[in-house]
Amino acid sequence: MKFLVVDDHAILRQGLSALLQQMGEDVVILTAADGAEALSQVDVHDDIDLVLLDLAMPRGGGGQVIEAIVARRIDLPVVVVSASEDPADVRRSMAQGALGYVPKSADPETLLAALKLVLAGEIYVPTILLKERNESEAPAPGVLSRLTQRQMEVLDALCEGLPNKSIAFNLQMSEKTVKAHVTAIFRVLGAANRTQAVTIARQLMEQR
Repeated sequence: MKFLVVDDHAILRQGLSALLQQMGEDVVILTAADGAEALSQVDVHDDIDLVLLDLAMPRGGGGQVIEAIVARRIDLPVVVVSASEDPADVRRSMAQGALGYVPKSADPETLLAALKLVLAGEIYVPTILLKERNESEAPAPGVLSRLTQRQMEVLDALCEGLPNKSIAFNLQMSEKTVKAHVTAIFRVLGAANRTQAVTIARQLMEQR
């Protein structure tokens, strides 16, 4: 498994790298000190499994880097590790394409659990940073039209409670492709996990 750690502070890069090594003997850690270097690493290494990214960095803010990584590889999960605990920063990061947001105040066990969750195809946001969805933030009735036909088929399977492996078998695609579709569905619906995605989808379908 290969991780890319992006932070402009060397001590934090080293600390995160040491923590990630606990995830297995085969873990490979790449590092970058700013956004430009991070994108270069993504371009060179097409086998990166996950990116850990700080928001406040020189040579391109974290939000811009998230969008650029997603544009290059929509299947590459990005998890923000930030000193900010402002819910607005969380929502903005998720809207830009991050699949996880962990405050730097979190304990190591929480971070590792968050990474495992994201690697399993889910989205992670700490409960303390979540706020009830305002009506203005709710998906518009036509948001389902932004999903492709294939993504709608995957969404239907999610509503049936099927795991990725079963969805891949039924739709004759790889689990990696299913994971990419699920990620795209989460982003379009603004969902933090499968349960929320299914709830939002059913609400939207009832409005049709």
